[in-house]
Amino acid sequence: MKIKDGFIKKNVGGVDVVVAVGEASVNFNAMITLNGTGAFLWSLLEKDTTEKELLDAMLEKYDIDEQTAKKDIAAFLAKARSAGVIE
Repeated sequence: MKIKDGFIKKNVGGVDVVVAVGEASVNFNAMITLNGTGAFLWSLLEKDTTEKELLDAMLEKYDIDEQTAKKDIAAFLAKARSAGVIE
């Protein structure tokens, strides 16, 4: 899975946000705010990435147990899917 074309992450005033650009902005006129973990996952999803790769990267970067990482990744992906920003 990966980020759909037309969505970019920008840092605005020290806060990472996702906005739609180009044609994607016709149907998506909101802004998504990302915390540090969300920004990390977003950067991984900018290229085609599996859930296993997301999990491995989370476990390597953060001091977190596997169950918590899986739960956090699932929540992030569910929100991203409902917003229509990943494919």
